[in-house]
Amino acid sequence: MTAPHGHKPATNPFKQPRAVWAVAFACVISFMGIGLVDPILPALAKDLHASPSQVSLLFTSYLVVTAVAMLVAGAVASRIGPKRTLIVGLLIIVVFAALAGTSDTVGQIVGFRAGWGLGNALFIATSLAVIVASATSGFAGAIILYETALGLGIAVGPLLGGELGSISWRGPFFGVAVLMAIAMVATIAFVPALPKPARPTSVAAPLQALRHRGLLTMGIMALLYNWGFFTMLGYAPYPMELDAHKLGLVFTGWGLLVAIFSVFVAPRLQARFGTAPVLYANMAALAVVMVVIAAGVTTPATVITAVIVSGAFIGINNTLTTQAVMLVAPVERPVASSAYGFVRFIGGGLAPYAAGRLADALDLSVPFYVGGVAFLLAIPVLATGHKLVAAAESGTAPAALEPVGLATAPGSRPVVVAVGATPDAGGIVDAAAAIARDQGSPLEVVRVRETVVIEELAIEPEDGEDARAAVRAHLDRLAAQGIAATGLVLTSVGDHAAAGRVLAQHAEDVAARAVAVGRSPRGPAAQFADGSFTAALTHAAACTVVLVRPEEEPYTLTAATLHELRGV
Repeated sequence: MTAPHGHKPATNPFKQPRAVWAVAFACVISFMGIGLVDPILPALAKDLHASPSQVSLLFTSYLVVTAVAMLVAGAVASRIGPKRTLIVGLLIIVVFAALAGTSDTVGQIVGFRAGWGLGNALFIATSLAVIVASATSGFAGAIILYETALGLGIAVGPLLGGELGSISWRGPFFGVAVLMAIAMVATIAFVPALPKPARPTSVAAPLQALRHRGLLTMGIMALLYNWGFFTMLGYAPYPMELDAHKLGLVFTGWGLLVAIFSVFVAPRLQARFGTAPVLYANMAALAVVMVVIAAGVTTPATVITAVIVSGAFIGINNTLTTQAVMLVAPVERPVASSAYGFVRFIGGGLAPYAAGRLADALDLSVPFYVGGVAFLLAIPVLATGHKLVAAAESGTAPAALEPVGLATAPGSRPVVVAVGATPDAGGIVDAAAAIARDQGSPLEVVRVRETVVIEELAIEPEDGEDARAAVRAHLDRLAAQGIAATGLVLTSVGDHAAAGRVLAQHAEDVAARAVAVGRSPRGPAAQFADGSFTAALTHAAACTVVLVRPEEEPYTLTAATLHELRGV
């Protein structure tokens, strides 16, 4: 449905300061990551007279060090600041990527890849936060830009790796060093010093967080998923029997599917079926793909087709696995991300090593069968936390509801008004107060704190105390006018549409008479890429929805109209 005219023009998400473009460029190179290296694996084995199991240690050293470094990356960033953390991470990547390119043995490359993993962990811990903090187009624009960088990196990485690798296996390593050096200089020159968190993160916090059953369960599921994923990534290039250039093209096709299904398809499937059911089906599909690779390991065309197709399932899983973790995590998001990253990267790091041992001792098909079993084992592990995920997803988990001031009385059927960090928020609340007065209902002021998930990263654009303070400010202003109201902070995980569904569920839980929200100023591109809060709310709400702008008459959507829109 098209909203009435009169809202402000949307901000162009690609009109950003140089600081954002500097970090976005570095993100593209970072997301190229493994895609750059994958096409040169057979060439490395041949030219350095190494077995596939020895070459697989490039993944193991990189990912295991990344896993351990994830435990301390947040603590480092909270102490030296985001910009310095970025620069240190980029410098480490530049140095160790260049050293890997000068190596003469697989053992040397394995060691230098470990250093590369340390730099990668520091970069991962801060890049998204720096882009969001520096963006001038708002949070939605920053997310679109980050998703664009992700898509470019995943898709272009194998292509560039294949082109450079067709010249020499050293090419991708030197290519990363040069490109990251450019990104580092741009970061130093253009990114301003950003404030540190109010309090530093404890080094022990991520490990302590794993004491929570939900987070540990989702972490183990992610470990099993990454075991299967990196088994395929580390060993599928060998039975394809292709040169570096053609391998680059294969993994470019794979990367395109990863990016498309991660950004666009996963949120839609999650909205339609729920996080856990989609993950169940997706893990089963990945197990089937692994069995196909294992059974057809002597037929290159079969392996190539299966690997490309797997990109769709990998993209969905990368996004929804992170969502599942963030849904159940009872700790701060940065701490949850560090704990989750540690567990999942451990799985990804150990899998190629184990696969190599199995392939050497038995047969090349065995690691793929074992990877398929890992995908299947992730299903019952997720099932043990199904209720936790479902409760958090619906917004009914205790941690997702934070009353501010007095709680709304049961059975009072309030008018719920959702407020964001917009200049017209006060006017929207006032309009909702008038609706509540006309209905003879109490008013409930709600703010939805979003945790946005992009592939394997998650970020909260708003601090919890800031959200509570914003609600309190509205309550105090209303009280000064003699208007009684209650307040609440809700938590959602996913895109903007997920926040709309959480609000709709809350309105149904309290039997709200109506939900009032401001009309979205976000343009169609932003709403498509990151979901639409208003559209999701109006399609999920069981009560009247009122779209308001202070300078216009409220635009009311009744429940009957909503049913007509749904085709009921």
